[in-house]
Amino acid sequence: MVKAVIFDVDGTLIDTNDLHVASWVETFRRFGHEVAQDAVRGQIGKGSDQLMPVFLPPELVERRGEEIAAARTALFLQDYVGQARAFPGVRPLFERLHRAGQRIILATSAKGKELERYREILGVDDLIDDAVTSDDAEHSKPSPDIFQAALSRLAPLTAAEASVVGDTPYDAQAAGKAGLSTIGLLCGGFSAATLREAGCVALYRDPAELLAQLDHSPLAAR
Repeated sequence: MVKAVIFDVDGTLIDTNDLHVASWVETFRRFGHEVAQDAVRGQIGKGSDQLMPVFLPPELVERRGEEIAAARTALFLQDYVGQARAFPGVRPLFERLHRAGQRIILATSAKGKELERYREILGVDDLIDDAVTSDDAEHSKPSPDIFQAALSRLAPLTAAEASVVGDTPYDAQAAGKAGLSTIGLLCGGFSAATLREAGCVALYRDPAELLAQLDHSPLAAR
């Protein structure tokens, strides 16, 4: 039985992936680099430490990476996060899991300030047991650090007793490295084929469909 569920947030619980794309493209432009939206879209799900080296020269990342990441976060919080909305079904899904005695942890590549805003939007603080962010990890997804941090909060539960719910291949790759299985949601914009190839054991459209099929899903409290 799955005794704990570790949820990614961006693109999984909240419709923010395109907002992150726009904020990164604008930030790169402000620092003198034109990057196509479609190119950034394929990297969403990674933290800034993993995303920036894909598009910026190594010397720039080394010299100004922290400044660029901070500017991107500030821009996102100022101009974009106000447009974010929770996907349908998040709270009732969490209520079902909570009633079944399953622990719930949020695990995101976002920074702590971003997660604070997300928690306001989601309104599920009374149902979650803990949360970890990129601030709790040396490296963000697809490195396993964030999920390993989540597992440390769940001790003495093991990876075999927990499962991840995410929307990007980087969630599944990071979870797999931590010994966790991943359920994929399509609401983040990645294709079913991409998520299956990354290792997702089951796919659902969004939190509402996962809730509707919960009794027959890998998360079923049997």
